Amino acid sequence: MLKGLLTLWVFLASTGLSLAQDADTLARPLRPTVVPADTLVRVVPCPGVERAAVSTILFAGNSVTKERILRAELDFREGDTLMLADLSARLEANRSRLFNLQLFHAVVAQASCASGRLIVVFGVQERWYTFPVPIFSLADRNLRSWSERPDRWRRVDYGVHVVRSNFRGRNEQIIANLQLGFNRKYELFYEAPGLGTHRRIGFGAGASFYQSRTLDYVTRTDRLVALRAEQGFPIQRFYATAGLRFRHTVQFLTALDASYHREQINDSVNFYNPNYYQGRTQREFLDLTLTSTRNQRNTFAYPLTGQYAQARLTHRVFLDNTTPSLTTLRLKYARYVPLGREFYYAAGVSGQARLTRHLAYADSRALGYEDLVRGYDEYVIDGRHYGLLQQGLSYRLFHPEPVRLPSVSNAKINTIPLAVYLNIFADAGYVVSSNVLPENRLPNHFLSAIGLGLHLVTYYDRVFTAEYTLNGLGQTGYFFRAEFPI
Repeated sequence: MLKGLLTLWVFLASTGLSLAQDADTLARPLRPTVVPADTLVRVVPCPGVERAAVSTILFAGNSVTKERILRAELDFREGDTLMLADLSARLEANRSRLFNLQLFHAVVAQASCASGRLIVVFGVQERWYTFPVPIFSLADRNLRSWSERPDRWRRVDYGVHVVRSNFRGRNEQIIANLQLGFNRKYELFYEAPGLGTHRRIGFGAGASFYQSRTLDYVTRTDRLVALRAEQGFPIQRFYATAGLRFRHTVQFLTALDASYHREQINDSVNFYNPNYYQGRTQREFLDLTLTSTRNQRNTFAYPLTGQYAQARLTHRVFLDNTTPSLTTLRLKYARYVPLGREFYYAAGVSGQARLTRHLAYADSRALGYEDLVRGYDEYVIDGRHYGLLQQGLSYRLFHPEPVRLPSVSNAKINTIPLAVYLNIFADAGYVVSSNVLPENRLPNHFLSAIGLGLHLVTYYDRVFTAEYTLNGLGQTGYFFRAEFPI
């Protein structure tokens, strides 16, 4: 379908060259890009021409997405003069930018020459943008933690999660959550990554209200201990947030967010762990967060080449005028290297540092929550600072042609891509903590693990992994996840 669209648009564009303007812009500096053998870029040769002006840029297949959204991602415009020797690399870099908007199943690019001028066409196949997803989830960090709870069948959440991507065709996103059951959550978020002609300044806002019938109030033997309330909720949280987005490109983003938080626990939590909120049953605070992300991976779902870097600085001010402020710095860097013959290597490092005079238990989360040394899924390690190293070697077992569903006519959902990778990995981590309970043995100790896994990459950037792991405690286990681990 896309090839047919490209052919049609090139033919139509070739009839309108008289409207083009003279070239008046030199090509911008281009980072060297290796165009893979299976690239979706095609350049029709222009014999005897070293550089040519871009007369026309056309887009095909974007029935929902506004054209100005796509033009804002390109690093060239009509009238720019491009070196033909670099044209394939430049089109591939721009095609990747469009694809990494995560709005399309596929993006192809083609350039042809007519009367010494370039006609550039980008063809896209749009995705399905509205996803109402039923919520049926476990009210724990992972499957292993849930299975060890004596009341596990009560610890289930249900409801509906709705995501509307590409809202108004402008790459805006609306997320709504209505969650009932063990944990109650009511949320609404809006995200506009870029506004205006150049799509460089964006905006985000949202609010969340959360209640739970149980609360993990302390860590003993490196495991969370839960307190369940027969009536009411041991914890309630509310927050509202708003912020600006500074969008240099789809791969380089900076965000500045301000949020108000109000959190409350019942008297029982404060009795059993007075340090949960440092002797209080309620607290209010403001967070000011600056996040900078440079995402140069070939694809955001299951990257095989490129690199990723993120830095986040959060300053928290408590509104009681007595609790000391808290500053948190989080850093993450990952590198993805193709080794040839279907082998790929990935390595990632991440870390966190917290600066404050006194740290409440609720703010002491380290490894075992968002970041994890694989194989320690049943444990949590609390502390002020931590570091984590993850690395893996993957081999692509097979990558067949996408599965076609002939009974489904809609092209946005009738094609299922599949790829399976065999992965061996090794993780290491360390948590720095003070005032550790004697029964917690993992803080201030080196953590390590090795393992073997299978990774399935499929529909709408979904990644599923199954892993067998041996950790530094000599324990083995099978673990299942729904995301790329590095």
